[in-house]
Amino acid sequence: MLLRHTPKDSIERKALTINPAKTCQPIGAMYAALGIHGCLPHSHGSQGCCSYHRSTLTRHYKEPIMAATSSFTEGASVFGGQANLLQAITNIFEIYEPEIIAIHSTCLSETIGDDLNQIIQKASDDGKIPLGKHVIYANTPSYVGSHVTGYANMLKGIIRYFPEATEKKTDFINLISGWVEPSDMKEMKRLAKMMGAKTIMFPDTSDVVETSLDGDYKMYPKGGTTISELIASGNSKKSIGIGTWATKEAAIALENKCKVPFALTDVPIGLQATDRFIQAVAKAAEISIPDSITNERGKLVDVIADMHQYLYGKRVALWGDPDQLIPLVEFLVDLDMKPVYIVTGTPGKLFEQKMKEILSEKVPEAKYKAGEGADMFMMHQWIKNEPVDLLIGNTYGKYISRDENIPFLRMGFPILDRIGHSYFPTVGYMGGLRILEKILGLFMDKQDAESPETSFELVM
Repeated sequence: MLLRHTPKDSIERKALTINPAKTCQPIGAMYAALGIHGCLPHSHGSQGCCSYHRSTLTRHYKEPIMAATSSFTEGASVFGGQANLLQAITNIFEIYEPEIIAIHSTCLSETIGDDLNQIIQKASDDGKIPLGKHVIYANTPSYVGSHVTGYANMLKGIIRYFPEATEKKTDFINLISGWVEPSDMKEMKRLAKMMGAKTIMFPDTSDVVETSLDGDYKMYPKGGTTISELIASGNSKKSIGIGTWATKEAAIALENKCKVPFALTDVPIGLQATDRFIQAVAKAAEISIPDSITNERGKLVDVIADMHQYLYGKRVALWGDPDQLIPLVEFLVDLDMKPVYIVTGTPGKLFEQKMKEILSEKVPEAKYKAGEGADMFMMHQWIKNEPVDLLIGNTYGKYISRDENIPFLRMGFPILDRIGHSYFPTVGYMGGLRILEKILGLFMDKQDAESPETSFELVM
């Protein structure tokens, strides 16, 4: 009964968001920083902000997420946090010994006007940054953008600092990863390796936020993109940005800085988006696509053909990040399902343009919105007026699922009440198979639970 008082009648809201379909920029910056080996994220603001960012990532990954904070008090909030940050840099290098400190701002430090670049320069001038160590930063106020833009801003901070260009280019391809799970990053690297492409992926959270339990605690796990790889990315022959919102600006920055040309492709969720990813890697690396890749694709196509009757015409409501929603909606349309409601709290006019391109012919009745007012309250109102057969999104949709008795597939960030997302990919052809298997399981479980005795079938 948590949301049963949501009214069906929709009233135009100009200055109110209810249950936003996003979280804040610093969480994205923290996640991107964790994808660099030996890096300690640092939240320049109050302890409460850092605690929230860490706890959200910890609950999603079921792993301890390490990060430091400038620990603002009333004095720093009024007079600025420079002294706090300078002392923090000294303490972090002396006590925790990271290779890199990745500083991101918060609402508080942005509002009072702290200049991170100037403070870091002063720390360097004062000898507070040890030789061979590094401090990078990103401006990530929580009152604009979302966790996706925070991730993108930290990616730009990484590019601004590390890559270096020489006269000699290598035959490596940069895979600039958007916000996906560590399992997805592993899968994209696996596909590229199957093709024989030499790649540098950054950031790379695999073997960082889903480490094994071996009795030996490591503050900086073995995974993550190394400093040497980041520096070498400036000599790569080409970059592929995987997800426009998260990687476009970083790819542009790397091209401007090191003359590394780039191409953008969608996160490879589903059939067509994975095709585009494979083709982008093949073109960039100037290699052919092996039969082993074609075989994996064929398995996904086979399951789509075999199970089409269970999927046809099913109405779906989705929410989450635009870089994941766009290829996922396209995949659902390929399955002859009907994604009728789509919202993302991440702003950007391109989202609605993309939705129109994908849906205007096959699902003309679809409703979609991005940015301000695109929230879970609106989603619930749409569903109350015209119900759907399936929900796809992060854990916050479980209230709608319970109140409306709708099957619910958890995808996106954060997932707080299930596991598996950090271990089993949803990208690539095998990831598409996993999405299909989970959708079919939900539909068949509901059919089993609700069918009368006379219609309870052993074989469905």
